[in-house]
Amino acid sequence: MAYVDGFVIAVPTANRQQFIDHATQSDSIFLEMGALRVLECWGDDVPQGKTTDFRLAVKAEDNESVVFSWIEWPDKATRDAGMAKMMDPNNTDPRMDPERNPMPFDGKRMIFGGFTPVVNLHK
Repeated sequence: MAYVDGFVIAVPTANRQQFIDHATQSDSIFLEMGALRVLECWGDDVPQGKTTDFRLAVKAEDNESVVFSWIEWPDKATRDAGMAKMMDPNNTDPRMDPERNPMPFDGKRMIFGGFTPVVNLHK
C-alpha cells in the first residue's frame, strides 16, 4: 500500500530560486531511494485563518512564502528504508552536504509527518 510523507515550510520569498535548486538536488535522492514522486509546491493562495492556518503552523513571516511538499512512496517499508539511508550520519552524498547544498529556510519550523492513504481518487 502506498505511503506519503508531507511537509510544510516557510521559505524567504527572496530565496525561491535557491529553494528550487536545493530541492531539485535533494529530491532526486528520494527518487533514487525508491520514491515514486516528489512535489514541491510554492504557495500563491494561502489564506489567513481565524483559528489556525499554514502560515501560523510554520510561523511564516511577512517576507516568507509557504511551501507544501510531499513524497509518494510505493509502501511504508520502502519509505522507512529510504529515510534511514537519508538520515544516516555516515551518508556522504554531496547533495546532502549542508556546505554544498545549504537549506534556504529555517528547518526548525518545518512540520512533517508520514501518512497512510485512506482515499485515493484519480483519473
